[in-house]
Amino acid sequence: MKVKVSDVDALIVVDVQNDFMPWGALPVPEGDKVVPILNEYISIFEKKGLPVFFTRDWHPENHISFKGHGGIWPPHCVQNTEGAMFHKDLKMPLDNKFIISKGTSPDFDAYSGFQGTVLESLLRERGVRRVFVGGVATDYCVKNTVLGAIDLGFQAVLLLDAVKGVDANPGDSERAIDLMLSRGAVGVELGDLTT
Repeated sequence: MKVKVSDVDALIVVDVQNDFMPWGALPVPEGDKVVPILNEYISIFEKKGLPVFFTRDWHPENHISFKGHGGIWPPHCVQNTEGAMFHKDLKMPLDNKFIISKGTSPDFDAYSGFQGTVLESLLRERGVRRVFVGGVATDYCVKNTVLGAIDLGFQAVLLLDAVKGVDANPGDSERAIDLMLSRGAVGVELGDLTT
């Protein structure tokens, strides 16, 4: 199915940070494989002058999601650490680039790029009606960002070739994709986009 990128679209790149790469504190298997494909999507949006949003976990050391503080995850993406930095090969545009930090408060967890952030208002200010979403992890922050977008009335496009999941339970990523599509997201790959 061909999808034409238009001036009411934005790209959301979810959590492409070192700690979610195969060598990180909370590794997503093959998480680094999304980077070159995401760069292709970024280039398309950049050439059209469309906004690109980069979400990131930006946790304090005592974050509620960490095992030592009642959560289920090892410490990851602690503010200002190497693990919280974006993958070095991720090509971030000079213009129309926005960094959205989530999970910044010790006692508030956020899997969606919309939770406790200014993402929604930035999208609405720019007249965005449809978001294209890729990154990691399919079964957590990608899923919740896509569902959050749909719940807020945006159309959502899932970049099937630019997502990777944790799969803490086998099949989690597949189930997450099925859920996003059943809730109204459209699944595309790079070859489906036209400008």
